[in-house]
Amino acid sequence: MPDFFLVTCEHGGNRIPARYRRYFAGREALLRTHRGYDPGALAMARELAQQLNAPLYYATVSRLLIDLNRSIGHPRLYSGAVRDAGARREILERYYLPYRSEVEAAIAQAVAQGARVVHFSSHSFTPVLDGEVRNADVGLLYDPGRAAERELCVRWRAALQRAVPEIRVRRNYPYAGKSDGFTSYLRRRFGPGDYVGIELEINQRHVFHNGRPWREQRAAILAALRAALQRMKHGRAERS
Repeated sequence: MPDFFLVTCEHGGNRIPARYRRYFAGREALLRTHRGYDPGALAMARELAQQLNAPLYYATVSRLLIDLNRSIGHPRLYSGAVRDAGARREILERYYLPYRSEVEAAIAQAVAQGARVVHFSSHSFTPVLDGEVRNADVGLLYDPGRAAERELCVRWRAALQRAVPEIRVRRNYPYAGKSDGFTSYLRRRFGPGDYVGIELEINQRHVFHNGRPWREQRAAILAALRAALQRMKHGRAERS
């Protein structure tokens, strides 16, 4: 059975629903920064889903309302803007639980039908954090202990650097793929034979430049992914 591809974007927008806007009065500028959402991540996710003919699950509520990529109990699940316990619980039930449950149910259904799920979670990162310049254009995050995740990222990075030698592609950067996140949670729910979870991280400086370079980078990322998946498919066929 062919792989089942699925794309998500947990930080696709900086929307604050009307009922919670009072908590963000005076914080409007913060919402427009990388702390409010991942610029460019949703555009990349839409093109990934189209390329792979995959379902796309995305959220446009700001990560400052609730961070859909954090586990329950994580100290940064909520920002300091919403401190009321009742409001936090309501936000969890309105936005976090439905989103995560829908994605998990889609994966479970595909696995039950005999497919291996390959999940791409689209993100972007700020070029400078706490005074440190991030020295990568693209990051591929995965669990090094999962062979399929490691192989896919190694092949994807190699294909992208062959096509665009000047692009800086790093694995498990600027974050570790095993850090707290949605893919890490899903790995605990599904074994390595059933689930492959990759986080794609794009440097936001490319997004801010916009125009042709940003379009060309997205196209290069997609073309390299196609090549990597094709090589993996041939490799599996040869081993079987």
